Amino acid sequence: MKRVAEFVLRHRLVVCISWLVLFVAGGAAAGQLSDKLTFDFSLPGQPGDATEVRIAELYGVSSFDTFIPLVTVPEGQTVQDNLPAITGVYDAIRTTVPGLRVVDFGSTGDEGFISEDERTTFALVQGPLPAGFGPGVDSQFGPAFSQAATAAGFESELTSYGLLSAGGDTEGPSVLLETLFGAVGALAVLIFVYASFLALLPLLIAAVSILTTFLLVLALTTVTDVSFVVQFLISLIGLGVAIDYSLLVVSRWREERAHGRDNNEAVVVAMQTAGHAVLASGVTVAISLLALLVVPVPFLRSMGLGGMLIPLVSVAVVLTLLPALLSSIGPRIDYPRIRKEGVASRGWSAWARAIVSRRYLATGIALVALAILIVPVFSLRIGQSGLESLARNGPAYDGAVLLRDGEIGTGVLTPIEVLVPADQGEAAAEAAAGVDGVRTAVVGGTAVDTSIIDVIPERETVDSDGTSLVDAVRTAVQDATDGTVGVGGAGAAVEDYGSAVYDRFPYVLLLIAGITFILLVRTFRSILLPLKAVLLNLISLAAVFGSVVFFWQQGNGSDAIFGVSPTGAITFWLPVLIFAFLFGLSMDYEVFILARMREEYDNTGSTSKAVITGIGRTGRLVTSAALILFFAFSALASAPGTDIKLLGTALGVGILIDATIVRALLVPALVSLFGRWNWWLPGGVARVLRVAPSPLARAGA
Repeated sequence: MKRVAEFVLRHRLVVCISWLVLFVAGGAAAGQLSDKLTFDFSLPGQPGDATEVRIAELYGVSSFDTFIPLVTVPEGQTVQDNLPAITGVYDAIRTTVPGLRVVDFGSTGDEGFISEDERTTFALVQGPLPAGFGPGVDSQFGPAFSQAATAAGFESELTSYGLLSAGGDTEGPSVLLETLFGAVGALAVLIFVYASFLALLPLLIAAVSILTTFLLVLALTTVTDVSFVVQFLISLIGLGVAIDYSLLVVSRWREERAHGRDNNEAVVVAMQTAGHAVLASGVTVAISLLALLVVPVPFLRSMGLGGMLIPLVSVAVVLTLLPALLSSIGPRIDYPRIRKEGVASRGWSAWARAIVSRRYLATGIALVALAILIVPVFSLRIGQSGLESLARNGPAYDGAVLLRDGEIGTGVLTPIEVLVPADQGEAAAEAAAGVDGVRTAVVGGTAVDTSIIDVIPERETVDSDGTSLVDAVRTAVQDATDGTVGVGGAGAAVEDYGSAVYDRFPYVLLLIAGITFILLVRTFRSILLPLKAVLLNLISLAAVFGSVVFFWQQGNGSDAIFGVSPTGAITFWLPVLIFAFLFGLSMDYEVFILARMREEYDNTGSTSKAVITGIGRTGRLVTSAALILFFAFSALASAPGTDIKLLGTALGVGILIDATIVRALLVPALVSLFGRWNWWLPGGVARVLRVAPSPLARAGA
């Protein structure tokens, strides 16, 4: 770190110009990136995904989202009485957008397409896989369908699971607005921390980091697919991470200047201490995202790649551009200097002394609080959000209400698609229709000697109950037919994610924990501190998932705050994404605090002094950093769509739990309890890891 700092100081003009070029290029790349990102949720190698690929080849459509256009005839009439006119309404869809797959009562003759009062009927409409946010195929056929129904004297509604999930917003969330919202919150915290124009410097570092990451991701799209979710992660997590890292280095620079060092010397010392912690922290965050790279899911892997770039670029900017700016303009923008850094925070030092003197009580309180938060996690259900948690108003919601009121059921929104040989179609449909929980099953079309069977459940197949129905349908069709059977649809996708991700996730978890442990042993020169850090991270994550289950899945507060009913399950791709980001981000604070404690212990040889000084010097920084990330994630939670809200709140609450209960209470209490064992690193281990050994101090020393 000293050599890096000295190099930057000698070539600070070149460093600044280089980052300026990347900043400008990144700004140009940001405008092009959204068109290069993909909307691919495929699962190569999984049976459900193979069926989806086959459906696309045969029919040119996807069951990613099935649109349900409903037609209701006037009171006193029935669907049967108006069949020719209703068929004409659905033919308007076929004519407007050729190539859609439209299955209705007129094409099948199945009375399962008619409501109990015989006044409402529906169709299944499937189009190509959407390429991203923005108006979908429904915007192409929707007006023609509505006009045809009105002209025939009928009422019409159009709904789908995707339309309900979007909450009526067809444009998608705005990356720029969410980033600005997070930046305003971050600026407020920075003004409180620095009380000078220096508060603007971390925002500049964040802007350079975010736009440079956009540039690298744009280059990444030329060699691999990158998910559209990455743009939100870069903007909001990049904002928080870059500011957090800047906060640590700038605060240490101010501290060293307050102790009488000249400007350049203060920069070098800040890099040797805080810069070293930033490097370790950034690598730890990047390593945690390995969890996304090793799962066989393309869109999760792309988020892992894009996510790894966020901390790595932020570290590069903070360790080069930031010291260059501090050495040149730092003293001039550090005005007015209302807040002094010469001594540790009196409030946080008093807090640390109280914990040291009551370490057993503090440990007990923290563990009880975490246990209460963890309890709901044992009710976690993986699947997709239930309909009750989606849109509460709008045309799509009106359509869903009509499905319930007509006793058609909401299972029509997530049909099960079964592919069988053409000569086995009728037998397969009859077998599927006989399964408990199935409303009806029909032959929805035949192409290249293959028939597709549309199986309509009584309720949506978005959780473990739905996947049980998928298994039952698969078994029934296989028993009734002789050829190969393929099963697709939402329920099959949930099954695929379970086998592709969660069956092997424990091994991924062990890999990430092991690599992180080795890295932290080098950073802290200790065996016990890294072990404690990894275990506390896992406990903290369990508390986060418990909070998510309590708030979202069980609905304790989600309706009051977001107007969202209980989801009933957590969408299958969210837990692994939450784990990957929170494992690394929450470790940031552990690294910041323990690195300072290690430094103080090396200077004084006293664990108590190390805890008090470490918390006194980092307490305000960690709290401020947590608030900055919380504002960034709150911006993410403002996006439309339940899944994005859940992701934002999970990350935000996770940061707060970690920064308060874990890092401000449990960590100092445990370090105080473990005493001299915190700082022990045997000589043999130290030689392997190429760091200085740390012998065990004598008892009572």
